[in-house]
Amino acid sequence: MTAVRRVVIAGGGTAGWLAAAMLTKQLGAMVAVTLVESEEIGTVGVGESTIPTVRAFHELIGVDERDFVRATGASYKLGISFEGWTRPDEHYLHSFGKLGQSTWMADFHHFWLEARAQGRAGELGTYCVEHEAARAERFAGGAEAGLNYAYHFDAARYARYLRERCEADGLRRIEGKIARVERDGDSGGIAALVMEDGTRVEGDLFLDCTGFRALLIGETLDVGYEDWGQWLATDRAIAVQTTATAPAVPYTRAIAHEAGWQWRIPLQHRVGNGIVYASAYLSDDEARARLLGNVAGETLIEPRVIRFRTGRRVKAWERNCIALSLAGGFVEPLESTSIHLIMIALTRLLQLFPFDGVSAAAAARFNDMARREIEGVRDFIILHYTLNQRDEPFWQRMRDMPLPDTLVERIALFRESAQAFQASDELFTVTSWVQVMLGQKLEPAGHNRVARMMPPGRLEQTLAHLAGQVTGAVRGLPLHQAYLDQV
Repeated sequence: MTAVRRVVIAGGGTAGWLAAAMLTKQLGAMVAVTLVESEEIGTVGVGESTIPTVRAFHELIGVDERDFVRATGASYKLGISFEGWTRPDEHYLHSFGKLGQSTWMADFHHFWLEARAQGRAGELGTYCVEHEAARAERFAGGAEAGLNYAYHFDAARYARYLRERCEADGLRRIEGKIARVERDGDSGGIAALVMEDGTRVEGDLFLDCTGFRALLIGETLDVGYEDWGQWLATDRAIAVQTTATAPAVPYTRAIAHEAGWQWRIPLQHRVGNGIVYASAYLSDDEARARLLGNVAGETLIEPRVIRFRTGRRVKAWERNCIALSLAGGFVEPLESTSIHLIMIALTRLLQLFPFDGVSAAAAARFNDMARREIEGVRDFIILHYTLNQRDEPFWQRMRDMPLPDTLVERIALFRESAQAFQASDELFTVTSWVQVMLGQKLEPAGHNRVARMMPPGRLEQTLAHLAGQVTGAVRGLPLHQAYLDQV
């Protein structure tokens, strides 16, 4: 096996520069990293919303939070507001925090369900600091605030920010378009990228960050793609940026419409807007008109249509090539998981890094973990769609479609006994599953009755105490916009 001393990243954007940042920071002089990109080739560039795992990754690559927030026009995020996902006039918040206080016998929502049955419980969100802080538009960062949060940021600025850091750390960047990819005659892997000017960029390990085109993993190595359109029917998005007309709120808005949903992401200097839709139910022109009719402020760019196919690459790691981001798979951006999937893939790569040569066993392990991760994300996204009570044809189709067996079992478990779980290889926590299931009106027939063993009045007192603690914590936070201004 050929020892891996040269890593070549094909493509820039968020995926390419995150890969460069992780490799240069963690492997240093052990591996030479080269990134190839062309300024002429655009990126999707709308990945502006994240989940809290981004903060742990930033620690790994040495990002200072305030420096990053200033450089990327970022704001803070405590969750996602789902508007019209059950019925047009209803909404709920999926927050990033922990609900109440759980025990080893039962998670908190079982105690809450018992109290609700007795008429002694407040809304579920009143027992979560992040939920109530988001509703009050309050926020404070850092460890002292104790909040679980993520960011909204400008994807183009983020890539530039990472690039500056990487080049300062000695990364080699080559500007230009890839004309063709050379394969090794013996191993069948990739030997080099050949640029339009004839330059050959050789490497031992190649990371495919070429987006939906998947130039290396798909076009060259012919790794197939598993389509999930039968479960996730949306296949188009249109993005546009507008001027800000109000203070930035600390959450993303996901607003359902007759054939999909619309996002609204507040940054410091503007607002990111977009519409996700199924082209079988809404034309591009209709979607564009709907999007522009529902934005506030002046548009800053011309809206552009992004076509996508939800699914995953059958293998994320094939021979000496690893696909990241859109080249490896795509699940629509409803729960802001795209950047997380890049970051977790890079974390796995470093844990399994083939210093002594590409290993089939390590690649198989990587592929199995990647499959489990993205399938878990897929099921969580489907959950939002299938548990709807809307009347439009698109929503009826999503409600009545056959589901993956893994999701059927999870829904049945919650419907029967309010049991929710997070497997060791899954991203979303019990709190996330519970908030969305209850938010989408999946009412359990039963629950763990452990709360009935509490002395009379104790359950009500405990919940009141928890709610009071949340209220006090939120009251002590500054307004999100004021905190942003201070940063």
